[in-house]
Amino acid sequence: MNPRGFPPRRPRIRENVNEAIRAREVRAVFPDGSVEIMPTMAAVRKAQDMGLDLILIAATAEPPVAKAMDYGQWQYENKKKQHEAKRKQHIIQVKELKFRPNTDDHDYDFKRNHAIRFLQEGNRVKAVVQFRGREIAHTDLGRNLLLRFAQDLTQYGAVEGQPRLEGRNAHVIISPVKTTVAHPPKEAKPKPPENTGVAPQ
Repeated sequence: MNPRGFPPRRPRIRENVNEAIRAREVRAVFPDGSVEIMPTMAAVRKAQDMGLDLILIAATAEPPVAKAMDYGQWQYENKKKQHEAKRKQHIIQVKELKFRPNTDDHDYDFKRNHAIRFLQEGNRVKAVVQFRGREIAHTDLGRNLLLRFAQDLTQYGAVEGQPRLEGRNAHVIISPVKTTVAHPPKEAKPKPPENTGVAPQ
C-alpha cells in the first residue's frame, strides 16, 4: 500500500508484444530481412538481444507473424496510419433544405445551388416542404415542387423513392451520384512524311 492508501498501480500489459504473445511459435521477421519460424520465447530473446521488441503483426497467419522492432516507433506509425485513415474518411451527412409551397424562384434557385454543392461534397440532401394553416389543402403544390427539385438535380443526385407526406411536411431525399470526369481526346500526332525515294531539290 502506498502512503495515500491506494493499491499500487499494476504495470500496463502490452498486448501482442514480447511475453504477451500466446502462440507457441511465430514466423519472426528481423531488421536484417531474415525470416525464421521459431519458438516464440526464442524469438523474443533474439529481439531483446537486439534492443528491440517482438510485436505480433499478423495473428491469423499460420504460424502467426511477429516482427522485431522498436515498440515506440511501432505505436507512432500505427497512430499516424489511423490519423491518415480518419482524415481521408468522409462522413456522409444529411443536409436539410426547407421550402414553402409558394417558394419564389429566387429562393428556389438559391437552395438548389446549395443542394448541388452538398451533393458534390458527397452528402445526402433532404428537401422538405412545410405546410402551414390552410396550405395543407394544397399538398399537390408541395409534391410538384419536390419533383421539380429532384428533376433539376438529376445530374448530381438520385432520388430515394417518391416524395412522402408526414404530418404537415412533405419531403424527398436525394443521394449523391458518382460522376466521371471526361478527359479531352488526345491530339493525333502528325505522321512523318512518306519516303518517296526522290531527293529534295
